[in-house]
Amino acid sequence: MRNIIYWILSAFLTLAIAIVSLRYVTNFWLLSFVYSFQIHLGVLFVAVSLVILAVRRHVYGFILLLASVFLIAHGVVMLREFSEDDRVADAAPIFRLMSFNVAIDNWKNSTAITDMVLASNADVVNLLEAKPLTFHLQQLFKVYPYHIGCDHGKDSCDTLLLSKRPFVTRQVASIGSLRKDRLVISSVDFGGQTVNLVSAHLSKPYFDDYQMGELEDLGKALRSISGPMVLAGDFNSSAIAPSIQGFLREQKLKTIAPEPATWPSGAGALGIAIDHIFARAPLRPTSLKRFEDSLGSNHSGLIAEFALDGGDQSSAAR
Repeated sequence: MRNIIYWILSAFLTLAIAIVSLRYVTNFWLLSFVYSFQIHLGVLFVAVSLVILAVRRHVYGFILLLASVFLIAHGVVMLREFSEDDRVADAAPIFRLMSFNVAIDNWKNSTAITDMVLASNADVVNLLEAKPLTFHLQQLFKVYPYHIGCDHGKDSCDTLLLSKRPFVTRQVASIGSLRKDRLVISSVDFGGQTVNLVSAHLSKPYFDDYQMGELEDLGKALRSISGPMVLAGDFNSSAIAPSIQGFLREQKLKTIAPEPATWPSGAGALGIAIDHIFARAPLRPTSLKRFEDSLGSNHSGLIAEFALDGGDQSSAAR
């Protein structure tokens, strides 16, 4: 009986490891979201491997254990690939940015979310699925007099970009073919330094291959941008998903690792980071934190500060 249990468990674990390992062969869209959980699944596989070895000590059980450990280790290595170094850790930030997916049906928490935005002391706020804040816009505009989005009532209130300083440039565009107006490109002058700000909201990776098309369009848009740049938003995938990895390498984007887990918000630190704030040199993130209270959203909000290479900016823009 123990032998039967051993081989049944081994067969199921072998299949599961093989599915996750397909990332090394193909970036099949249907499995893209699974790839985002590689580290989590690796931990689960290790636990199952230990159960298998407890049932029967056999060389194949040790092979499964090693394969599971490899998935974890490589997942950690992949996350570190896009980690910013410590060159500007002590530099004074020139601005602070908040990014948060409000959740399209989160009406009952709209007042609390508005209060959180105002208390964040962020210079720029990137809000996605912002429709629940429709009736609080005038309150937000008193502190953030410059905005992009939500100009024509709640039906146009998806991405909302707020700024304490005027926009030098501004553009709203679409990426992919599934949804409209989920890309906002702008720039703001912070004490004589113009910084490009990009907000993006990608589709879920298991919605056919729409996300791949969105990443392609987003890459084209970013290639036309020169100078310091921040990219923030909801990617619906972690940084270790193959499609996101390729995008980050091509665009030379960095963040602070480990990124705070943002989804599902109820899982806290045990979740995964699918909401991101990236930067491209000479701009570098000096801090990246998660808001502990998600205020009814299934995403956690993020706040980051940025400094320039060379440390020629001596104080934060406030």
